[in-house]
Amino acid sequence: MARRLNSAQPGFEAEFTALLAERRGGQVGNSVKVTKIIADVRARGDAALLEYTAGFDGLDLSAAELRLKPDEIAAAAAECPTETRAALTFAARRIKDFHQHQLPTDLDYTDTSGVRLGMRWNALAAAGLYVPGGTAAYPSSVLMNAIPAKVAGVARIVMTVPTPGGALNPAVMAAAEIVGVDEIYRIGGAQAVAALAYGSATVEPVDKIVGPGNEWVAEAKRQVFGTVGIDMIAGPSEILVVADGANNPEWIAADLLSQAEHDSAAQAILICNDADFANTVAKAVERILETLPRRDIASDSWQQHGAIILVGNLTEAPALVDRIAPEHLELAVAEPEVLFARIAHAGAAFLGRHTPEAVGDYIAGPNHVLPTSGSARFSSGLSVYDFLKRSSFAACDATGLAKIGPAAHTLAEAEGLNAHALSLALRLNGDGNK
Repeated sequence: MARRLNSAQPGFEAEFTALLAERRGGQVGNSVKVTKIIADVRARGDAALLEYTAGFDGLDLSAAELRLKPDEIAAAAAECPTETRAALTFAARRIKDFHQHQLPTDLDYTDTSGVRLGMRWNALAAAGLYVPGGTAAYPSSVLMNAIPAKVAGVARIVMTVPTPGGALNPAVMAAAEIVGVDEIYRIGGAQAVAALAYGSATVEPVDKIVGPGNEWVAEAKRQVFGTVGIDMIAGPSEILVVADGANNPEWIAADLLSQAEHDSAAQAILICNDADFANTVAKAVERILETLPRRDIASDSWQQHGAIILVGNLTEAPALVDRIAPEHLELAVAEPEVLFARIAHAGAAFLGRHTPEAVGDYIAGPNHVLPTSGSARFSSGLSVYDFLKRSSFAACDATGLAKIGPAAHTLAEAEGLNAHALSLALRLNGDGNK
């Protein structure tokens, strides 16, 4: 049974604080082993990649076989069911449309001193997409990670995916075809992250690595950050549902389990102002669990990390939501905009009774790669901006420098940086070009 909290009870604050303290994200393991794998790939390149692929995935390959050939990709993608491919294509169009609306404009203006100032956006040259293999194969993640990179203008998108026993997931290959991934390598784990970061004879390095993975992948991304950019160190999935008693309890129960079924460490929380409705939802959760193929995982998540928080009035909810800062937030209430206006910290919000979080995982358009473990307090979901960088610029003529240069000269002298001051003084003194 998930834990119960009641904001009207004297011990609520202590219980709620304890709930927040049980963050499951950011706890990456195998640090020493991952460090060795990364160092090995850096030192031996393809030879190390081939050994790890043989050891972990049971594949004896040559270096030339690490990269999937176009006909291999096409053959696997052709096995994707027609209905699934159509759904992926439909989702890709919606995701692309949403992300195209994010494209920023350059800044270029002349200020009152006659100095031209601005900012220019440029896409990264190459991005690496890690895609889990085996049972945790999610073609939707291919779309969500690759499409914003494409929209941003990234010239080269590289995908790594483990293929245990040599099996290629047809839906993953179809998704890669739909979005136009440029290169696909049959490499997984920390060794794939190392290859993307440092390169090998076969794999050219990238500028940023994105995509989900297990704790080995998360730790490897943490260790290579600085050499390359990364999207985030993601923890287990989370959902927070704020609901009143006018909802269908089966709907809310299913919403809670939609994230619980991801991982035993996932967390599902319900905030509700109706005790009877909350009890009905709890019973519905137990009924639905019995029907789920992943019921053991979902049940562990619900029992260990789930929570039902009863409040006297839903006006209390925004403050609690902001303290939790959930990855996914559902506002299943009559007037969701009223509550949403008072909430600052959530990775993604789903407004109204007919907007389940699951629609955001696949088809709505906004990205499903979102901050977890309370990091929505200071970070955002994956977007076009993650694949762009800004360069500012300034352009002075003699008149403009004469207006702003003396103050810069004064500050340089105040900081004891004499070459800085001299660089300004020579121009301000009118020595001319020589």
